[in-house]
Amino acid sequence: MKDQNCAYCMGGELLDTFGIYICPLSVSDLILFKEQSKPGRVIVAYKDHVSEIVDISEEERNAFMADVCKAANALHKAFSPKKVNYGAYGDTGCHLHMHLVPKYEGGDEYGGTFRMNPGKVYLSDAEYAEMIAKIKENL
Repeated sequence: MKDQNCAYCMGGELLDTFGIYICPLSVSDLILFKEQSKPGRVIVAYKDHVSEIVDISEEERNAFMADVCKAANALHKAFSPKKVNYGAYGDTGCHLHMHLVPKYEGGDEYGGTFRMNPGKVYLSDAEYAEMIAKIKENL
């Protein structure tokens, strides 16, 4: 099921406002968050338009969490963060997804909760492409 107004469902211009599609995972899509004040920040978005993790079967939940783990492993290998924060929100965009936010000792907001979109760091197309390649090679 797809929602015509949902960036995770439709991709394209809706997704381009905040993210760059990286690749499919087993039951979700991996997306690079454009705002990169925490280098390597990504989103794992479930393949179908469901609002809650309880709206999918146990098998699908396990597969989704395995995708989250696979992405987190890739971030650790690619960028060596001290910690990865995991955020599952959706108050305005009711599509099951999780933000994976690498945190670096001494870095932006280290030791505290991350802000959803601090709007501080945007990269060039070449820098995004390099980051995506690094993530893909570690999946």
